[in-house]
Amino acid sequence: MTSDTDHRQDGPGPVLSRISASTSEEDVLCPIPPLPPRPDSRYERIGGRTGTSFLQTLIHLLKGNIGTGLLGLPLAVRNAGLVLGPLSLFAMGIIAVHCMNLLAKCSHHLSAKLNKPFLDYGDAVQYGMENVSWLRRHSIWGRRIVNVFLIITQLGFCCVYFVFLSDNVKQVVEASNGTTMNCHRNQTAVTVPSFDSRLYMLCFLPAIILLVFTPNLKYLAPLSLAANLAMCTSLVLIYFFCLTNIPNHINLPKVGHAKDYPLFFGTAIFAFEGIGVVLPLENKMQKPQSFNMVLYLGMGIVTFLYISLGTIGYITFGEAIGGSVTLNLPNCWMYQIVKLLYCFGIYITFALQFYVPAAILIPPVLSRFSERWELTVDLLIRTALVVFTCVLAILIPQLDLVISLVGSVSSSFLALIFPPLLQILTYHNEGLSPWVIVKNTLISVIGFLGFITGTYISITEIIKRNGRHDNLDVTFFQVQ
Repeated sequence: MTSDTDHRQDGPGPVLSRISASTSEEDVLCPIPPLPPRPDSRYERIGGRTGTSFLQTLIHLLKGNIGTGLLGLPLAVRNAGLVLGPLSLFAMGIIAVHCMNLLAKCSHHLSAKLNKPFLDYGDAVQYGMENVSWLRRHSIWGRRIVNVFLIITQLGFCCVYFVFLSDNVKQVVEASNGTTMNCHRNQTAVTVPSFDSRLYMLCFLPAIILLVFTPNLKYLAPLSLAANLAMCTSLVLIYFFCLTNIPNHINLPKVGHAKDYPLFFGTAIFAFEGIGVVLPLENKMQKPQSFNMVLYLGMGIVTFLYISLGTIGYITFGEAIGGSVTLNLPNCWMYQIVKLLYCFGIYITFALQFYVPAAILIPPVLSRFSERWELTVDLLIRTALVVFTCVLAILIPQLDLVISLVGSVSSSFLALIFPPLLQILTYHNEGLSPWVIVKNTLISVIGFLGFITGTYISITEIIKRNGRHDNLDVTFFQVQ
């Protein structure tokens, strides 16, 4: 494994594609010098290298876990029930944090054992498999499988962003002529139907293609900061509305239907899938021995936000809750601005999420071309990937089902299935207790069951809803 400095090049060409796939969003926006090898288990920095502080790492961890998944949790709670939903989110939070801790622990153990400065997710799985004699010959497939699921997850996030942007902007446009200053839900304007949401996706396509043409994510740092502030402001106002509009009488089911629980699982694991930022953040800390405290504090805050917004959002809007809580906000100017602010944040975040699959997929292709064609090929691949995510979003324009499907298919593997298995592989010859093996196997089995049932139910619901939609629409380009 090479360090970050091994990937820096001064010549012309697509900078982003030359960077290792293990480099995180924070590595690009906030670069710091490479860390020296860690020869022991004390997590100490060597040579006075300046890393990120406790607070900076905490902020990055929160940023990596709070996005569109948070806004979809009220619907997830509806699918599970008013009591079972929050309890399940709490349990899933504990398991997700445990798996993040397992990944960081295994990565550090293997990097110290191999005298390597840093291992990313794929490296950790590859070297973990090398600990088992009958898997050693196939260990490279560990890295490849992890990269495949990283690509699926990140491109899935991009699909979700297309649907989120189109749904929210469509709602703002339809209410623009009658938007008022009155934010009471029963006194807001009547919306005027406009074009199909899939046409809005096509309208966003050129802007997003230009966004991912950015040669280096460093150029997006100011916009990324503005996007974070916009999303934080929006969340505060969403909480304010929900807390001030809780009905006096709550008559909602405590436990949802069993057939809807897999949809809850997919949405919840989609929200908790921040495991990809764990290793880069741990590696960049000035005092990595404090990372566990950052992880527990940060994910404790994240879990509280997930449970609180999921619960009060469902209580406030009841059975009418949409795929994103923003779609239930009143059509007054303040909350129209909230939707647009969050859309701006999601638009900028698209480039950051797109970075991971681009960094994995593009360099091997560029190596087959001369330097003369590198830039052209790089831009063509980026365009093709964005068009691909847009087409998928057009085919599945239901925000809640896209989130559940992406969470069930890929997030379940990265967040729940792989880390427990990695611990078994890493400590295979070091006297791992039977209880740990049973516990890890149980977590992986739960993740696999969630993958099977969540994927099946999500696809079934997608087919069912698209069938109903086709019966209502005469043509795709029909004005509603």
